[in-house]
Amino acid sequence: MKAVSLYSGGLDSQLAVCVIKEQGIEVVAVNFVTPFFGAEERFSISAQHLGIEYHEINLGNSYMDVLNNPVYGYGKNFNPCIDCHAFMLKNAGLFMQDIGANFLITGEVLGERPMSQNKASLGLVAKLSGYQGLILRPLSAQLLTPTIPETQGWVDRSKLLDISGRGRTRQMQLAEHYGILEYPTPAGGCLLTQENFSKRMRRLLAIKPESEINEFEILKVGRHFYLGDNVLLVVGRNHAENERLNNLVSGDDYLLKVLNRPGPLGLIRPLGADEAVDVDMAAAIVARYSDARDLPLAQVQVSQPGREDTRIIDVIPLPPSEVPPTV
Repeated sequence: MKAVSLYSGGLDSQLAVCVIKEQGIEVVAVNFVTPFFGAEERFSISAQHLGIEYHEINLGNSYMDVLNNPVYGYGKNFNPCIDCHAFMLKNAGLFMQDIGANFLITGEVLGERPMSQNKASLGLVAKLSGYQGLILRPLSAQLLTPTIPETQGWVDRSKLLDISGRGRTRQMQLAEHYGILEYPTPAGGCLLTQENFSKRMRRLLAIKPESEINEFEILKVGRHFYLGDNVLLVVGRNHAENERLNNLVSGDDYLLKVLNRPGPLGLIRPLGADEAVDVDMAAAIVARYSDARDLPLAQVQVSQPGREDTRIIDVIPLPPSEVPPTV
């Protein structure tokens, strides 16, 4: 008997694995990857500690249909939780069939997230996934309708749990019982639930609805300014972000760097075709965040990928009162 775990690497998903493994069932973990969640090194490490096989599957641009057109709408921010969970379970079910497994498990706890983990939502997600009856939630199973793995005797329902609500006491006790020593806090696994990131997403998609999944990486980095309606300027906040911006530059982007003074890297990304770019304004903003901020003039190097005509311009660092609002 084999089960596929929809595996987030959090405490609940680890506990769900332990409860099912305890019944002598082989568990294979699958983690789905988008720019908004998934693919952290600690996930594979925790799976290794649990002694289970671990797979990562990149959902690619197929996730954009879920994000742009959620049938059941968004949560508080830009998070299409019902549609997203159903989509992941559908893909987990396809993976289950590919490897010859028998059913799916998740670490969901009844009532832990009032909007997406109530009985109605859990039932709806299972129905939408196409694998209704084969989705077992071991931590709350005794509070839910018995699934096929339970009614067919694949698992012993009496050994499943009845956890509910947002408290973590029982989970922490179980973690100690199973020897799970390290686990992340339950908040903030998905960037789409975060207000600031969601604002950036909405702004970008309003300008460029056809954006592909790889174009969202830049939304995770730096201070964001819009120069006019359709030109994005991103200014790094530290060395690590400067390095990330340098790796993200492409196409018609510009890179800006103050010469002879420590400071951030700036990246200009025109989001519309033939968009006019005010390089001087962008350079003045970049200079404002550098150690040249108090100089009468700053020299800023301007370059574009694949072009050798790097130039240097002189700009007056922008006074704080004139810096446009960040997004």
